Amino acid sequence: MTVHALPDQTIRNPLRALPFWASLTMIPVIWAAALAGGWWVLAVPVYAWGAYALLDALAGLEEGNADPQMDRAGLGWYRAITLIWAPVQAATLFGLIWFATRAEHLGGWELVGLFFGMGVVSGTIGINYSHELMHQRSRLERGLADILLAMVLYSHFRSEHLLVHHRYVATPRDPVTARYNEDFYRFYLRVLRECLASAWKAEAAMLARKGLTRWHRSNPFWRYWALQAACLALAALLGGWLGLGLFLVQAGTAIWQLELVNYVEHYGLTRRHLGDGRYEPVRPHHSWNSAAKASNWLLINLQRHSDHHYKPDRPFPLLQTYEADEAPQLPFGYPVMTAAAMVPPVWRRVMNPKVRAWRKRWYPDIEDWSAYKTASNPMPR
Repeated sequence: MTVHALPDQTIRNPLRALPFWASLTMIPVIWAAALAGGWWVLAVPVYAWGAYALLDALAGLEEGNADPQMDRAGLGWYRAITLIWAPVQAATLFGLIWFATRAEHLGGWELVGLFFGMGVVSGTIGINYSHELMHQRSRLERGLADILLAMVLYSHFRSEHLLVHHRYVATPRDPVTARYNEDFYRFYLRVLRECLASAWKAEAAMLARKGLTRWHRSNPFWRYWALQAACLALAALLGGWLGLGLFLVQAGTAIWQLELVNYVEHYGLTRRHLGDGRYEPVRPHHSWNSAAKASNWLLINLQRHSDHHYKPDRPFPLLQTYEADEAPQLPFGYPVMTAAAMVPPVWRRVMNPKVRAWRKRWYPDIEDWSAYKTASNPMPR
């Protein structure tokens, strides 16, 4: 892979932004699935995973980088898709609950399959867009992030991601850094157990530094709980107990999708412990990178994750990709890699040699990796 610079006028061209609007194609697919019923209810996962894995193979890599210092006022067409997605997703999710609970042609397994597909939409797109929005400064964007996360009952992700993950990534304090040889299923159960507590403690610590109790009204958990309760109430109002159950199916699927991606993004990568609870700064080589073109369109450059952790304030059109000597490269885009993660022997066969090669490349002097493998190094200060 040979990375090259892209002219500013190329980035500002609305046609350049158009492929990043690919997420909108999910909407007619899921409505067509709801209307058709039968095996068509699985159209969304087939489209999101199968079609984009194929498109990645056909489209190849995107090796161009925008100037990260360019005027961000020229990025309006990129930003717009993240701003409109929350109302689009809300209308789709709650519209489907109303429709599906009254649709006589949809049986039990079809309803579950349909809302599994809705969870793929709200997880693959909705949580990903909330991730982009929560990193922005405006109250509007952060508010939209909170709404998207409330629709999947994972509101604490914002606190955990901003206050814990970015600060402590690749150290023992970050629950979301998957450990070497830790399969996805163990990781998933550990993350579900640890992340909520981690987010709560992080917010409580911030309030304590201001001399406030954790139960103070400024704790964002009050907002999280209110928004989640509103979503649950609306689902029940539109579809009764069945509507509430289907809402939970899509929320659970979305959370599973998020944590699959989290597992892939940092598997086996660690920051050097400098002694006395100090760790080296975050660098591009502490996250897995992928320049797969088509899936980066769908995921608004999420796979340029090495740069996201290196410069978290960069909006997605300006995220940089890296060559192999600067950041470790995934062999495929996320559609293929998340599928591999669900089959631990396949995952280990593909990724463990890459982790070992990464250690030799970046830390040839470290001979004993046992504490890094088990996350038993001292907690960071």
